[in-house]
Amino acid sequence: MMTAYFDNASTTPVDPRVIEKMRACLGSDGTFGNPASTTHGFGWMASEEVEWARSMVAETIGADPREIVWTSGATESDNLAIRGVFEAMADSTGRNKIITMETEHKAVLDTCAHLHNAEVIYLKPEPNGQLNLDALAQVLDDKVLLVSVMLVNNETGVVQPVSDIAAMAHAAGALMHSDLAQSVGKLPWTVDSLGIDLGSLSAHKIHGPKGIGALYVRRGSCRVAEQQHGGQHERGMRSGTLPTHQIVGMGDAYRIAKAESATEIERLNQFRDRIESAISELGGIRCNGLRGVPHILNITVDQVDAERLMAAMPQIAVSTGSACNSATIEPSHVLQSMGLNRHQGLSSLRISLGRMTTSDEVSILIDTLTNAVSQLRSTA
Repeated sequence: MMTAYFDNASTTPVDPRVIEKMRACLGSDGTFGNPASTTHGFGWMASEEVEWARSMVAETIGADPREIVWTSGATESDNLAIRGVFEAMADSTGRNKIITMETEHKAVLDTCAHLHNAEVIYLKPEPNGQLNLDALAQVLDDKVLLVSVMLVNNETGVVQPVSDIAAMAHAAGALMHSDLAQSVGKLPWTVDSLGIDLGSLSAHKIHGPKGIGALYVRRGSCRVAEQQHGGQHERGMRSGTLPTHQIVGMGDAYRIAKAESATEIERLNQFRDRIESAISELGGIRCNGLRGVPHILNITVDQVDAERLMAAMPQIAVSTGSACNSATIEPSHVLQSMGLNRHQGLSSLRISLGRMTTSDEVSILIDTLTNAVSQLRSTA
């Protein structure tokens, strides 16, 4: 059975060019050494590869390489940013409030929920998924330490006005953090254009390896308390032996994303247009949220349960929302926060495209989805 993969917001296949780059860091004939080993050439060579990757990630997002801290992924980066800033700065600044959105990734929401002595304010989005800036203004005061709002929502693809949010946060004396995992290579931005102080990054969302990410920490703007102890690596912000092969994979994935983003954005927008046109003709299907990045499309299908729909098209890989929540049968917290009821939430699918998506696969998706929806509606 032919399978078409449309769950790229969950994870992406690693680009073959990245795989080759990573292979050179694994065997005895390559740069397998510990980057922290400073007494011999094996360590020096590995360290050079790590710093090359750091410069690639920094260049892609418009940062200084010294502002890139390696982590195990965007989830750890979210934890390090929020918990690290709160532990390092709450007492000394007298600020104990954190503002975020109900539609954030669980890595942000759960981290906020587990903070002791923090007052967390959760803002509801407009029905289109975007933050109402007037609502933000009403809760920004001199007790707010950090505002955390993701640039691109991982379930709907909605883009938040992060630069405006950051300007408002800074005017109130607060710091700005954003989860950037779904935005790299899909939107034109830099850390300066966004105005953020901290940004969470991932490799496996842009055809790099799983298990590696980074936290951007703007120099001179904030302090971050280490959450993982054991050697004071990464300038005292994150201890642990650096996985050279994964780091190099992330660096190359970001290099490719920067070089090819314009072409990829155009191609994915064309694919998305085809999909939106097809579901418009089918009728009874609406897109959730303001159109944002080209690669994420969230739809609600009237009269059809999403689980039954996915079962009716087993050759198509799609999802009902974030992979982090897929073990539950509850509707997406993101869609509920946007105003969808339980039934609508359970009738929603996320379709997400990637670099490996082909025109033929888009045709397969459209044909299969059309047939499955028509069949399920006829038997409802």
